[in-house]
Amino acid sequence: MKPIQVGLLGIGTVGSGTFNVLARNQDEIRRRAGRGIEISMVADLDTARAKSVVGDKVKVVGDAREVIANPEIDVVVELIGGYGIAKALVLEAIAAGKHVVTANKALLAVHGTEIFKAAAEKGVIVAYEAAVAGGIPIIKALREGLTANQIQWVAGIINGTTNFILSEMRDKGLDFSVVLKEAQRLGYAEADPTFDIEGVDAAHKATLMSSIAFGIPVQFDKAYVEGITKLAAADIKYAEQLGYRIKLLGITKRTDKGIELRVHPSLVPSKRLIANVEGAMNAVVVNGDAVGTTLYYGKGAGSEPTASAVIADLVDIARLHDADPAHRVPPLAFQSSSLAAAGGELPVLPMADVVTSYYLRIRVSDEAGVLAKITGLLANAGISIDAVLQREADEVGGEGSTQTDLIILTHDTREGDMDKALAEIQGLPTVLAPINRIRKEELN
Repeated sequence: MKPIQVGLLGIGTVGSGTFNVLARNQDEIRRRAGRGIEISMVADLDTARAKSVVGDKVKVVGDAREVIANPEIDVVVELIGGYGIAKALVLEAIAAGKHVVTANKALLAVHGTEIFKAAAEKGVIVAYEAAVAGGIPIIKALREGLTANQIQWVAGIINGTTNFILSEMRDKGLDFSVVLKEAQRLGYAEADPTFDIEGVDAAHKATLMSSIAFGIPVQFDKAYVEGITKLAAADIKYAEQLGYRIKLLGITKRTDKGIELRVHPSLVPSKRLIANVEGAMNAVVVNGDAVGTTLYYGKGAGSEPTASAVIADLVDIARLHDADPAHRVPPLAFQSSSLAAAGGELPVLPMADVVTSYYLRIRVSDEAGVLAKITGLLANAGISIDAVLQREADEVGGEGSTQTDLIILTHDTREGDMDKALAEIQGLPTVLAPINRIRKEELN
């Protein structure tokens, strides 16, 4: 059978890994796919560097549209990234009848509904295993392996940069800003780390997982996104003393009122497996009604781990290339005609309607009656307290200090109610600094 012909758009870290892994494991991949998979054309602005990677047997061009226009190319692999030119090229490839493989979570999280619709109309595949959690096959697990289940919730460490920073903060007792500089020096964080540390990258990935898990259109604009920049070493330490670790989680959950879609730092019980995922590793926990809780762990980034996912998509396309489009696995797992309408029976809930429990760190004057006043305000708001930890003033501010930290853990409450209570507490003259609030996820 004639080999599938592939054109790569971009041959940076992931593109070069894809080329090298495909070349190294060609025989094994052919046995699995039932036909060969050949990269026959590469587009990259730096043509000299591209030629140094692929050699003389692959045609290298500087214009991506030459790849799309080539009638011999069956699959276009988009590894450029971003929302701009990548979107135009993906839609042009679809219009030209090419299947598309992409690692571009930002593109799909924002424009996925449009892209998947265009692909369905043209009868081509858009595959994106590499867009979430690198080498972990979480997309395939959600779309296929767990298809018998009604998914209840998904929670994941899906950004390696932030997990590395939080691991270093815990291990070394350092504040965020110090560890960020070290992460940049070691290459774990970009020179501009905004997408990572502010939670945007994780939110792109959580948006895609939410759509696949619950059969809703991609709705990144409705995700709640909070990063790790406000976390202090004290929070890491106090959480540890209480039996928790702090992780940046992407969470999506089915509730009676709709779907939760949120990214934020979370206290996770230390005994949970996901709480012990350290360094730049990723992990995703999925809870389904039939299977219970399952865990997927591995490298979330890197040249060859991500290439593993890209090639898995290429193998799927090789197997299904000539299949009736109606018999292929839908890109969001559910048949397009049965996707829940945005804002319909499964709306994405505003954060104010999310119910969870909380860790509060409140810097207060070390004087009588402060704790009673704060707990009274929480009680008036209907917020039940699970535990209170009061630090010695000397421990917080040094000998002779007149300030201390109150650490309060609450039971489940509605976020909107917590917002109102914290606004009242923040206004007390004995509260001396902005209150640190971190949501607590038991992941039962």
